[in-house]
Amino acid sequence: MKTLTCDLCDHKASAETFDDWMQKLMPHYKTAHSDVMNDSSKTKEDGMRWMAENKARFDAA
Repeated sequence: MKTLTCDLCDHKASAETFDDWMQKLMPHYKTAHSDVMNDSSKTKEDGMRWMAENKARFDAA
């Protein structure tokens, strides 16, 4: 089990896999960081970069 903080704040989520960690973090992100989730200037590439960076963080933990 790995525990990582949100990339934008100190909220922590624990999971066995990156996909599970993302699922656990999603409700927090939607509530605490709705501005980021609803930012229409974000591109698909931004989302892919976020996934790659956070998967690397998860794998390194």
